[in-house]
Amino acid sequence: MANNISELYNQVINEHRKYPRNKGLIEGYKTLHLKNPSCGDDVTVQVNIKDGKVVDVRHDGTGCVICCSSASVMSEVLIGKTVKEASEIIDDFYELIKGNIPKDEERLEDAIVYVNIHHFPPRAKCATLAWRAAGALLLGNEGEQEDE
Repeated sequence: MANNISELYNQVINEHRKYPRNKGLIEGYKTLHLKNPSCGDDVTVQVNIKDGKVVDVRHDGTGCVICCSSASVMSEVLIGKTVKEASEIIDDFYELIKGNIPKDEERLEDAIVYVNIHHFPPRAKCATLAWRAAGALLLGNEGEQEDE
């Protein structure tokens, strides 16, 4: 059974890498560009918020399978959520990456596929790069930053 779940998770990750959702930037959205100098992941995330709700999330960039697929998954998970819900989901994702299953894991939707990343600590930054950008945008930060 565990092997089937692992295969399913890999399928979801590869699907999002090959066919990313919400890829491409749109002028006028809040934008944050993050780079991970240790591995070369480079992602730009955009968030469009109206009336306290995340109405669109966009991303673009280059990087490993984990980074790029995670950006795609993140964009799907956050669209339609209130800013508060989106922030809580981002916090839950960070906990998942640390190896802690959140109480309400269902709200992570497809992001649950990164549940085993904690077994590969160097990949945690890859998985969370786009999520950190989105979280910063929800707090009102914009621009360009290098990840530490």
